[in-house]
Amino acid sequence: MIQTFRWFGVTDSVQLSHIAQAGATGVVTALHHVQNGEVWKVEEIMKVKTMIEKAGLTWSFIESIPVHENIKLQKGDYLQRIENYKQSIKNVAACGVKNVCYNFMPVLDWTRTQLFWPLKNGATALRFDKVEMAVFEIYLMERKGAEKDYTEAVLKKAKLAFEQMSSTEKIRLSDCILKGLPGTVDDLSMEDFKEMIAQYDGMSHQDLKNNLSFFLNEVIPVAEENGVVMAIHPDDPPMDILGLPRIIKSEKDLEDLVGFVDSPSNGITFCTGSLGANPNNDLPKLIEKFADRIHFLHLRNVRREADGSFFEDEHLGGSSDMYEVVKAVAKIEKQRGIEIPMRPDHGHQIIDDLTNSNAYCGYTALGRLKGLAELRGLELGIKRSLL
Repeated sequence: MIQTFRWFGVTDSVQLSHIAQAGATGVVTALHHVQNGEVWKVEEIMKVKTMIEKAGLTWSFIESIPVHENIKLQKGDYLQRIENYKQSIKNVAACGVKNVCYNFMPVLDWTRTQLFWPLKNGATALRFDKVEMAVFEIYLMERKGAEKDYTEAVLKKAKLAFEQMSSTEKIRLSDCILKGLPGTVDDLSMEDFKEMIAQYDGMSHQDLKNNLSFFLNEVIPVAEENGVVMAIHPDDPPMDILGLPRIIKSEKDLEDLVGFVDSPSNGITFCTGSLGANPNNDLPKLIEKFADRIHFLHLRNVRREADGSFFEDEHLGGSSDMYEVVKAVAKIEKQRGIEIPMRPDHGHQIIDDLTNSNAYCGYTALGRLKGLAELRGLELGIKRSLL
């Protein structure tokens, strides 16, 4: 695997020198200052690429060129937004950056209810709590019909939790969902959020899949012509939330995806955390099945709970067998004669990062460095044992 680290640009407290010191050779980043849906200009792409290369690193993967909401909704100026996307693909290819991660999640790229959930060892982790999500939807957002999406047991716990919540705790929960996560839309007010959610009223899973298929049939030919691979990120969490359809969360969804456009440029970002939060997903089996479409790896582990909650566990811990995952990756790399870019994802907040870091939640330096070191050692052991 090609070892990479995500970097959020010049405003990121995790510097390019830190990435090099962690032992990574590649950087995963984007033009975070460019407004969603606008064209990525060559000069802006080259500014970032030059910074990365001056640090002795390679821009291995773009994460992400965001897909504008109008494209997902097929409304307004969506055709122009698709043309902008095509031009951005041409421009990154002209700059020699030919790997693009993206997602098709409505409104929010990923969702957690706690950003600093305390672990027994004193570290903190990201957490998605089903009860707290119910509190947010039913009592804070007051989404009509939200009760239908939860079990009676979760509803009872949510009612009790809300009654016991202080005003500070309510603000904390809302901020986690509306303002807390890197790589998503800008910070939102509750009213703005409700308006964005309302645009998807009546949209089915199939409707959104049809819109994804239309988008891919427009952009994949351009990507293929320019030697670019597109790698969709699975939905996080891999379940419907906020009344929004989730369409990349299972084996069947991935089958549909690769069937939309039969091209090696139409590929997958295999995120073991997103897919692993769905207990029905057999990760090694999926790696083997979609071997020729996996272009990017996000390796992290979540600990699943019975009610659908989960938290970010150790990279080699959690509910997924990371040994079997990395072994499956090693086998398909050998079959394909390539190394797949990989980044350690969502590290714990540990040691100095607990008090001395203002890095994005889940993207502190030390937690990811620890994860990368563990994954590097695991890969080395597996590859040596397969010789």
